[in-house]
Amino acid sequence: MAINVKRKPAFFHPDSKRVIARPFIPGGPDRVAAVARRVLALDDGAVKELIYPALRDFSKRHRNISKTFESHYANIAEQLASQGIDTAKIGHERKLLIGSYFTSEYSIESAAFFNPSMVEDPYQGSLLKGQKRIIVSFRATGEGHVSSIVFRSGIIDANNDLSFEPAGALVDVPEMVKRYVYDKKRFIQKCREIQVPADVIELVMDRLGDSFIYGELQAAIGEASRESDLSDATRERIRTINWVASSHYEMTFSLDTAISERVIFPISYAESNGIEDARFCRFVNGKDEPVYYATYTAYDGHTILPKLLETKDFYHFKVMPLNGDKAQNKGMALFPRKLNGRYAMISRLDGENAYISFSDSIHIWNDARLLQGPEFPWEFVQIGNCGSPIETSAGWLVVLHGVGPMRQYCLGASLLDLDDPSKVIGRLREPLLMPSETEREGYVPNVVYSCGSMVHNGELIIPYGVSDSATTFATVPLDELLGELLKR
Repeated sequence: MAINVKRKPAFFHPDSKRVIARPFIPGGPDRVAAVARRVLALDDGAVKELIYPALRDFSKRHRNISKTFESHYANIAEQLASQGIDTAKIGHERKLLIGSYFTSEYSIESAAFFNPSMVEDPYQGSLLKGQKRIIVSFRATGEGHVSSIVFRSGIIDANNDLSFEPAGALVDVPEMVKRYVYDKKRFIQKCREIQVPADVIELVMDRLGDSFIYGELQAAIGEASRESDLSDATRERIRTINWVASSHYEMTFSLDTAISERVIFPISYAESNGIEDARFCRFVNGKDEPVYYATYTAYDGHTILPKLLETKDFYHFKVMPLNGDKAQNKGMALFPRKLNGRYAMISRLDGENAYISFSDSIHIWNDARLLQGPEFPWEFVQIGNCGSPIETSAGWLVVLHGVGPMRQYCLGASLLDLDDPSKVIGRLREPLLMPSETEREGYVPNVVYSCGSMVHNGELIIPYGVSDSATTFATVPLDELLGELLKR
């Protein structure tokens, strides 16, 4: 029996008008100093004639652009001093002007807007009967295929029609929380996983307590690096420890930002080439306040690193790597609650099959077992989850993707036992959703893909990316879907 899938008219396309102001460094310290010296050679009148029009023009495009110029000047001040420039004598207006030369705009959504994940908004006030307020996250991609996480706020009505608030005019990046506290045991474990030798770990970590902040780690790395008999290989491995440190951080958005104005742009070196495919879930643990987790893949251009994002309000976020032998590939998705007192995760360890993992700690994953592999022709290449499992009366509903002929990505579904989700009790033989004729064209043709669906008013609502370019939505009657799954 064919399952009734209804495509919705809501559609999101890339928007090149949405920009952030990023640091722009055109070369090494000598070139940075050369640019600054040209600005320093200007008289005060010329400085005013340049900086005030820039502030006026770009204040319409960015929140507090003067603060951005100040910050980007501060980024290169140490380089200027190292090149013999007396920074103490530089006036405020001239600092702003120098900062403007080391700033560029980046259009975060210009290339693609795809791979969405949908969750219930923490705030559910001021709604009519049958409505639910939602937050949808997206993978936004701009110049150089650098990906970030962006959001939109919307409402699902009693008929499961979707409406969204217009995107805010300004885009904002968060403030970094400088005093992130690291757990020494967990930090050492991650260093071991990426094969930093034990003697190098000890060289740095023996200088630190059971917990430490970033500045203390930098001091320990500095002390270790000053030892005169270190080989080049050892110094490179010390830099790897610093790479691990940059993968942990906290960030906070201004309270006067709309959620559509908040962008989680790559900050650490581990994710310098992108934050990919965040799978958000609303996690409930007994009577505790719900917390939102998102698993995602950090990419530095060569290596992937599975990471975990945590928030309660979508203003303040904690970011940290996922640790353990079984946290080493893409496509990890948490169950939305503990099972028999343990965390549970769906993943794809080998790039081909679906696995299920259990852990006493949300940060450490060392246990995994095969859940299911490719079985039907439309998924012979590989399968993987498309977001967190959804709890239903019949079992855990897992939306899957499968890759078949011509590298076509389709969506399917499986049903797992409620008490023992390592048991598959139902599976669709045919795709639930495959690219239509109007969905085949895009950055990566013939792809439909999702990072998280939800159930509302008796239907499964699937947000999905269209050929890695845009995003739309579909709904499926839940009873019809579960009935078909239980036949299998």
